[in-house]
Amino acid sequence: MSMFAESGTDDGLLNEINMTPLIDVMLVLLIIFIVTLPVMNHAVKVDLPQVAATHDVSHEDNVDVSVDASGTISWNKVPVDDNQLAQHVAQAASAASQPTIRIYADRRVAYDRVAHVLSAVQTGGLTKLDFVTD
Repeated sequence: MSMFAESGTDDGLLNEINMTPLIDVMLVLLIIFIVTLPVMNHAVKVDLPQVAATHDVSHEDNVDVSVDASGTISWNKVPVDDNQLAQHVAQAASAASQPTIRIYADRRVAYDRVAHVLSAVQTGGLTKLDFVTD
């Protein structure tokens, strides 16, 4: 639908939409989303408490359970099998104050062996667990 002046010049209306401004706006929005999306996904604001760490020197309520690279479980540095582990956990759970179980696991041990120890401790009724690292 084009209307031309009588002089024959091309100064009339065009029936086409100029897409260039629309494309420019869409590209700017795309760039803004590409830049801001990773920042929004990785920004996790956590207000951590500020405390001075002290070394735990009390050993009366701590039990050391270690799993070495071969998968051997030790209860307070004494090797135990699965049945003895369950007995030790039951005795510790029945105590007046539950001890803290400190788990030492070798980095080369299979995860399922550590999961077995965690399962035995949990099913025995102990809830205080510490993972000891270097």
